[in-house]
Amino acid sequence: MPDLGSGQLRLALAQINPTVGDLAKNAELIASAVATAHTANAHIVVFPEMVVTGYPVEDLALRRSFRSASKAAISRIATRAKSDGHGDLVLVVGYLDEVAGSVGRLGQPEGAPQNAIAIIHNGEIKARYIKHHLPNYGVFDEFRNFVAGDSSLVARIHGVDVGFAICEDIWQEGGSVSHLVERTPGLVLVPNGSPYERNKDDVRLALVQRRAKEIGAPLAYVNMTGGQDDLVFDGDTIVVDAKGGVISRAAQFDDEIVIVDVKAITHSSTPDIVISQNPIPTYPAVASSIAPRLEDIAEVWKALVVGLRDYAAKNNFTSVALGVSGGIDSALVAVIAADALGATNVHGVALPSKYSSDHSLTDAKALCANVGINYRVIEIEPMVATFISSVKLSGLAEENVQARVRGTTLMGLSNQEGHLVLATGNKSELAVGYSTLYGDAVGGFAPIKDIYKTDVWALARWRNEQALANGQVIPIPVSSIEKEPSAELRPGQKDSDSLPEYQLLDQILLRYVDQDQGSAALIEQGFDRPLVERVIAMVDKAEYKRRQYPPGTKVSSRAFGKDRRLPITSRWNESNGK
Repeated sequence: MPDLGSGQLRLALAQINPTVGDLAKNAELIASAVATAHTANAHIVVFPEMVVTGYPVEDLALRRSFRSASKAAISRIATRAKSDGHGDLVLVVGYLDEVAGSVGRLGQPEGAPQNAIAIIHNGEIKARYIKHHLPNYGVFDEFRNFVAGDSSLVARIHGVDVGFAICEDIWQEGGSVSHLVERTPGLVLVPNGSPYERNKDDVRLALVQRRAKEIGAPLAYVNMTGGQDDLVFDGDTIVVDAKGGVISRAAQFDDEIVIVDVKAITHSSTPDIVISQNPIPTYPAVASSIAPRLEDIAEVWKALVVGLRDYAAKNNFTSVALGVSGGIDSALVAVIAADALGATNVHGVALPSKYSSDHSLTDAKALCANVGINYRVIEIEPMVATFISSVKLSGLAEENVQARVRGTTLMGLSNQEGHLVLATGNKSELAVGYSTLYGDAVGGFAPIKDIYKTDVWALARWRNEQALANGQVIPIPVSSIEKEPSAELRPGQKDSDSLPEYQLLDQILLRYVDQDQGSAALIEQGFDRPLVERVIAMVDKAEYKRRQYPPGTKVSSRAFGKDRRLPITSRWNESNGK
């Protein structure tokens, strides 16, 4: 079809933070964004994937009541947009739908749920598009929850033929992308629910640029923000032109409505629906912005802060408590918590035993004073002594009693005072089982669960550097960073008594846990065979502990939990391949 000229459109891209299951609150977020878009004279406002229900909904999608509520909500959103005086705007809104009149059958999710977007104008749902590619890797299991779509959608809006895709649709070859290439739209809009992982922002940008060049049209990629259980969404909304040049890019992790003008070819395709035929007369474009990228370690810090902030808020906790030992892990968690919730809402509890060193209490107290969090000391020795004398325990069993008394004490404070208890274990410890069930593993959330020990030190140093740069007192005592790690459950105990040095251990864990490299590959890379076999044995043996550990923010490509699903009971021996 011949080109009829350049079409100019103003987009409002709603980089916002929905809550799973809170359809009323999410509808208010949508209405607020629509009002902002209207004030900015936008022509189209685009929301993230499944914004009406929050994302991911997991098996909530299989409930008829939840699907019905989602469909009712999207109808009300359409009606409200018009009644609020915003009917001239075109809304692109992600929601949960279902295959009408579906018949249950083996291999199909109950009720045939669909991950959909509604195209809304003048109070009506004019069209809908169903996600084609359902991710079934990493944290996602969408084949379990949704039925895939197979039809493309092009809608003519102010003379521009606009194509649509949803998140995974542009990550996979074929399907939706192939359809759009064939249909030659003048603009492509892509709502997303894309979780944060380290270094993913560069991969996203390259993907968006490649798809825009393949389709031959500007592309707007809209992502959500906020935490949902162990996931955190980092925004990073991107708009590129038909050649892949970046027009606009939103800040990472921040809620905002991005206003951007794009130029597209009008009447470039054969649309499925015409919402408005005539192009918009040329108008002065708004200045677009490209937010600077965060450096890697700052990005991780922001993810950890947002993940904890939203886990607490969305589960109705206003305060947290944690054991502060004077060590680096609890210190880091305390500062993350203070940044997430405010220092006055963080309660540090020192729980010394007869094996606790003087510097441990000194460092714990200094940490709490530096950060401004609440601090108290509860001596556990009388409780431990009573328990041991009653049950007659010694050795490792006695050591673990100390950790379990600490855990019980923290959970008692949680019950009494309403705090969310934070587990302070890191990924290295969790990988090799260096934690005590019902002891230091207690809690409702584990902020550094996906952070290796070497990164714990790096984050602590970085956070102190940020404080110094801003003229503030460093939050984490230098001695907590520099002293040798110890659980202090027996005289003179050090982590290195039971574990390889963390700098070496983390290299092996990264390859075995995150990259799924086997023992043969590790040995070929120069790691000592006995060491490799020892570490792998520890990791495999600790699976039952990890299953019982609290959730924590995912920042790596392979976090413990939904990312890595292995049987507890298994006779497979990785070291000998039998």
